[in-house]
Amino acid sequence: MTVTTDGPLPGGNGNGNGDVNLNDNVNGDAYDVTVVGAGVVGSAIARELARLPLRIALIDASDDVGNGTSKANTAILHTGFDAVPGSLESRLVREGQRLLASYAAESGIPVEPLGALLVAWNEEQYAALPGLADKAVRNGYRAARILPAEEVRAREPELGPGVLGALHVPDEAVICPWTTTLAYATQAVRAGVDLHLNCPVRSVTPGAPHTLATGRGPLRTRHLVNAAGLYADEIDRMLGHADFTVTPRRGQLIVFDELARGLVRHILLPVPDARGKGVLVTPTVYGNVMLGPTAEDLDDKTATGSTADGLALLREKGRRILPALLEEEVTAVYAGLRAATGQEDYAIRAHPAQRYVTVGGIRSTGLTASMAIAAHVVELLAEGGLPMAGAQEPAPVRMPNLGEAFPRPYGDAAMIAADPEYGRIVCHCERVTRGEIRDALAGTVPPGSPDGLRRRTRARGGRCQGFHCGAAVRAMFEEARR
Repeated sequence: MTVTTDGPLPGGNGNGNGDVNLNDNVNGDAYDVTVVGAGVVGSAIARELARLPLRIALIDASDDVGNGTSKANTAILHTGFDAVPGSLESRLVREGQRLLASYAAESGIPVEPLGALLVAWNEEQYAALPGLADKAVRNGYRAARILPAEEVRAREPELGPGVLGALHVPDEAVICPWTTTLAYATQAVRAGVDLHLNCPVRSVTPGAPHTLATGRGPLRTRHLVNAAGLYADEIDRMLGHADFTVTPRRGQLIVFDELARGLVRHILLPVPDARGKGVLVTPTVYGNVMLGPTAEDLDDKTATGSTADGLALLREKGRRILPALLEEEVTAVYAGLRAATGQEDYAIRAHPAQRYVTVGGIRSTGLTASMAIAAHVVELLAEGGLPMAGAQEPAPVRMPNLGEAFPRPYGDAAMIAADPEYGRIVCHCERVTRGEIRDALAGTVPPGSPDGLRRRTRARGGRCQGFHCGAAVRAMFEEARR
């Protein structure tokens, strides 16, 4: 296995486990499959492919896995109740929810099953609730029911005035998106996948094999999977296809301090419109409360900055939904870009003659659907001739817990007794210990930056945003890189 972050791409005939791949006798050092994009979906695909005795590469232009759209996901484990019935997204979200819930429990990824309330604030929205309940049934979800205003108010006493009712979806949950992506990538690399970071694709020469010109040199591969997120349409055009165009849709969010957590008990959703699910209020597994996102279609695929207008809009919406929330301290604001395509379904396309699969248009449900998307993509690759013999399950992983609803090292006397570093707190806002930071820095997929370290530990993610611990955290990061 290799994780490379700089310099030319390594050559050789290994399959990542030190074994020789017989196909290399014919095609040199080509990979059997290369996945472009190490977000949650690309990493899930690499993990699924790692079951096969093949030579697999996972590449990304960034210095870390999950460093694009995936890191700014709203972190909801969806039931798929409001997907388009009969769509590929509907099926994959439904299957993915089951798969990811089981995987999270096995791997230590924090999940909190809070349930959701789809709140109606006017007569038009209230009239839409029966249709949404029927839509849930057509999507295979039968537990949703309409609640009257008084029951909604009893469940969420801090809601603003004017609530007419809500659709209760009891199986919606919140999850850690950072740990999910890292778990997939870690398991893939340990099973032999070569992870190449800082490796942007500049052009593709289709052939047998394909040749990718990357920022770190050429890469040859027999099969190619395009999971490049915001840039999936650009990779698609390199292969001669123009099935969709990605329009970056910016979602700005406000994160409130952990002291706000007692204000809300459910995921509070608006009645959706054609532009998306709208502005929501949701707890996070880290103990915060999140307000957002906006939905702004842009031309710039790098425009992840927050704006005064966007934040003002969120505060206006939040004041209607949960007025007391606006009195709480803000921990952070951030923005993510979603890969909108103007289509009502995922843009997953197979081109068997080219041994190429596009995985485009994956919206915020992609986190939930990731494992099911991965299984679907591998089926499509098989139709393009990828050999499926000899599959074995990768060794399980156990991820460090970042969730507040589960034990963490600073409060675990047994862990501290075995290793005192778990009792030495570095980040006091988030109660992150030296032991956790040390472990993350020595991980199978180590962070490429202090921000990557934050996503692995929560260090520098609290109310002071690293003012007190930033120097100590950076010193540990720099020491590990020497």
